[in-house]
Amino acid sequence: MHPKTEEFLYLLLWGAETLARPTFRNLTESYEGWAYRKGLLHQLEQLEQQQLLERKPGSTVERIYRLTERGRLTALGGCDPEARWNRSWDGRWRIVAFDLPQAHNASRVRLRRHLKDRGFGYLQNSLWITPDPLDTELKKISAKGEDVESFLTLEARPCSGECDEAIVAGAWDFARINRLCQDCLRLLKNPPKPKHGESVDIRKLQHWAGQERMAWQVVLEADPLLPNRLLPRGYLGKEVWELRNSVLREAGQWLA
Repeated sequence: MHPKTEEFLYLLLWGAETLARPTFRNLTESYEGWAYRKGLLHQLEQLEQQQLLERKPGSTVERIYRLTERGRLTALGGCDPEARWNRSWDGRWRIVAFDLPQAHNASRVRLRRHLKDRGFGYLQNSLWITPDPLDTELKKISAKGEDVESFLTLEARPCSGECDEAIVAGAWDFARINRLCQDCLRLLKNPPKPKHGESVDIRKLQHWAGQERMAWQVVLEADPLLPNRLLPRGYLGKEVWELRNSVLREAGQWLA
């Protein structure tokens, strides 16, 4: 997806109440060109076709749009953290173990990228783990195989006293995740608030919003968003999420 489209959806997410107007005059200066109706409507129609926006039925004089659930998830960075944290866990770990020959290095790299993108942690470079059921693609790979020496998937519980807390600490770098969360917190605690009686500086707000969105995206790329019962002590992801919701709602009011 084009970065400008992602940014536009992001702005709709936290400024929906004030952006649901025909000309979007209160949108950031980077979208001034969109205020011309022809260009604006073309962009909105494209987002409707992608099922990222939906238009409220009624008069064509006043067009009111809202994010679809798909559009909301896209604006959030591809997933809903609260839904991820609140999902249930059956107490079983899913393990992917592989030892692909050197000649298949490209396949090994693609597999690791696939696992990382889906929030797997790794106890070794070729031993990856997740609390969630395996997706269809991984099941297909595993089902091909009688060559269990090269690729094997397992569903398991610790059997020698290993605790889930230790598994989480070994599989994911939560020290790094918390450092990335701290970067987000610093930004969220210092938004460019409007001075008393004055309008917000749109350029400063736009710059800050871009930094905040990118910082949050970096967190999501590193954070597996584990179920609540597996989250380590001192985890900062929820603090970021709560402050982010509060600050972005407030920022949306500045555009009113």
